[in-house]
Amino acid sequence: MTPPRTPQIPVVVLAGFLGSGKTTLLNHLLRNRAGTRIGVIVNDFGAIEIDAMTVSGQVGSTVSLGNGCLCCAVDASELDTFLETLTRPSARLDVIVIEASGLAEPQELVRMLLASDNPHILYGGLVEVVDAAEFDATRERHPELDRHLAVADLVVLNKTDRVGEAERERLRATVTELSGPAAVISAVHGRIDPELLFDPALRPDPEEMAGQLSFEDLLREVECDEHEGCDGHGHDRHLHAAYESVEFTSDVPLDPRRFMAFLDSRPEGLYRIKGFVDFGAGDRDNSYALHAVGRFLRFVPRPWARGEQRLTQLVMIGAGLGAEALRAGLAACRAVDPPPGDLAEEAAAVERAMWGVLRYVRQDEDTEDVPEERGGLRGAAAEV
Repeated sequence: MTPPRTPQIPVVVLAGFLGSGKTTLLNHLLRNRAGTRIGVIVNDFGAIEIDAMTVSGQVGSTVSLGNGCLCCAVDASELDTFLETLTRPSARLDVIVIEASGLAEPQELVRMLLASDNPHILYGGLVEVVDAAEFDATRERHPELDRHLAVADLVVLNKTDRVGEAERERLRATVTELSGPAAVISAVHGRIDPELLFDPALRPDPEEMAGQLSFEDLLREVECDEHEGCDGHGHDRHLHAAYESVEFTSDVPLDPRRFMAFLDSRPEGLYRIKGFVDFGAGDRDNSYALHAVGRFLRFVPRPWARGEQRLTQLVMIGAGLGAEALRAGLAACRAVDPPPGDLAEEAAAVERAMWGVLRYVRQDEDTEDVPEERGGLRGAAAEV
């Protein structure tokens, strides 16, 4: 088995009812992308302000947002067509964000992504934005909100500055109960750390290294002027407080059966896991790149480089995580030497243990499928 020939672009679905603050959050991501090239697909009709531009009823059109970002306004039926456009190498995008209509069924967009045969995309999670000040009224008008929360990978409880502390705690408890294992973070004006949703670009963009200020730089200066005491980072310097990042490294291979059990029972609030896993005797030729978001899981085997140190290196991102408990759980997944016995039986046991991992390795012959419900992991067989 070999890794994909081309890098895949994560596609994040941004959902929430009208007025929840989706577009505000999207604008915040565009203004604070730190060189990351973002493609935006707007599945909506009407006037949607993105940065300084307005896309008004332009279904089937693409506009440039400047600094490498593109925006498409599409009907849901055109989603695959525009994903094909945005994943062309010439677009050089790092991530794609789909802003769903306020009345859309977000699970259907997720199903479309997982069933897509576009080899250049990777599911990046369903983010549900909730208006804290209007939560009860929205839930009464739209009872389907409970269902949307139940399938979300990350919930942003937005506009928390408009409710008191006791009300915030009540809302957080209700949303947490409805969303199950999803991570829940609070926000004001849609300000969340972009690193929650996608990794920052690792390469400098020559087009953005000129001496002129970019649009996002100008916006940051305006925000600093409006808020005293700003040190150049505006309110965003405290965004990391909404989530935690926990790292784990092991020079001892992981037991595939124990590791899959850990993933299947991972704690609530753990939104993303990324990194590489060494399964030792399970596959001595490859390490396994791991991409997990919410309950979606994907492994990609890649050959060990000559002389490469064989390590498991993972980063876990979420809200309300117990760092020590997570590390202890992963440490318990380390493989132990089996007692002396029949070598053939040993090899067969290791092979059987790897079956659980290989279920989440995409195979070219996989057929169209849909994600499982929140009870279990969404397999790579259904994944793009």
